[in-house]
Amino acid sequence: MFRPWTLMACLAMPLLAQAQEPRAETATEALLRVQASNRQASPVLQQQTDKERDQSMQRWLDTYKYEIPDFYRWTKISSSNNGG
Repeated sequence: MFRPWTLMACLAMPLLAQAQEPRAETATEALLRVQASNRQASPVLQQQTDKERDQSMQRWLDTYKYEIPDFYRWTKISSSNNGG
């Protein structure tokens, strides 16, 4: 059977975990929080020119010109390859 002090220790563990001081927020976490909240969005509407839009579309299309390296290719593994 459990001794009384073991039972008390088990019951006190969650309370001790909650009693820890909250850690300080990092700069990255603060920036991500501000970004997600959309509180500091620019009041100026951001627009692309036709030339910028064409260049970005061309960069995207150019990515399809390159062959996919072999180390990104998947091979099918069957259950018969388990050596048994």
